[in-house]
Amino acid sequence: MLTDTVCAAASAAGLAVAFVTAYRKRFLAATRIAAYALLPVGLAMTGVLDWIADLVFKPSVWLGFGVLGLSWLLFVVGRAVERRGGGTRKERRAAAAAERGGTPAPALGAGGRSRGARGAAKSGGSSGTDDFSDIEAILKKHGI
Repeated sequence: MLTDTVCAAASAAGLAVAFVTAYRKRFLAATRIAAYALLPVGLAMTGVLDWIADLVFKPSVWLGFGVLGLSWLLFVVGRAVERRGGGTRKERRAAAAAERGGTPAPALGAGGRSRGARGAAKSGGSSGTDDFSDIEAILKKHGI
């Protein structure tokens, strides 16, 4: 009720200023002032101001924003830990099982793809010395 009264008073004052401006033959400025002056009454009549007042002055609304912020923070932290941890849970379990089985685990690269599988595909599944021979061949090709 108080917001309606304040909005009505603000609109009346704005319309009075618009009337004085129009009396001075500045019709374009008077039209703009009248448009701005009618905004508070229009907002009060639609109930937007009551909704905003309820939003600002209710502690439960602010607690809701806090819960949303906490949820967002947990999501961001989880994603950061997942990226830093080297992949998904399934990939980490496979790497741990490979280590326990005696075979070396493939190195996890960006996006969870294993570098070891790509290297084995290139070299035909041979040992690590072939990798160095490939590098030596590339360096000789470029004259290094």
